[in-house]
Order: sequence, then structure tokens, then C-alpha cells
Amino acid sequence: MKVRIFQPSKTAMQSGRGGRHTHWMLEAEIETARRPEPLMGWTSSGDTLNQIRLTFDSKEEAMAFAERKGWEYTVQDAAIRRVRPRNYADNFRYDRVR
Repeated sequence: MKVRIFQPSKTAMQSGRGGRHTHWMLEAEIETARRPEPLMGWTSSGDTLNQIRLTFDSKEEAMAFAERKGWEYTVQDAAIRRVRPRNYADNFRYDRVR
């Protein structure tokens, strides 16, 4: 079984960086294609392993768990957030970039 280990991004309802949870998630890769059901139009899949999401405190714990189970895994590191400092006066500049 193939799994993906990643650090989830914050939701749209969260702002700021204080008190961020630094947990790591392990979830199974999708093995069968998803398709819409003919009656209701909901998206369905033939395998139920894509519903599994495990939480770990560190990346090493998640990797050790996957190795213990004999699963192939890929690790996706979190993207680095780059903050460009801006001034309020930049909102009124003529040559600003949108």
C-alpha cells in the first residue's frame, strides 16, 4: 500500500501563525479512480482506504509507523511562507503590481 505523509495547511478560518499545530498526517494514496454515481451524482471510489487519516506528532514517527507496516511512503514537506513587507502607501502608488 502507498501512503503520503504531509503537514496539513491551516484552514481558511485560521489567521496568524501563533499556536500553529505542527502535527503530521498519514493518508493512503487513491488506488482506484473516482467516479460519479449515476443516481445521486456523488463521487465514489471502489476502495475505502482513502478514508484513513492518521495523525502523528512528528514526521519521524509517521515514517517509522509506515516502515513497521511495510508501506511505501512519500513525504511532502510544508511550503515555506514568504512574507513580502509592504507599506500602506504602496496601495496608492501608480506603478503597483496587482
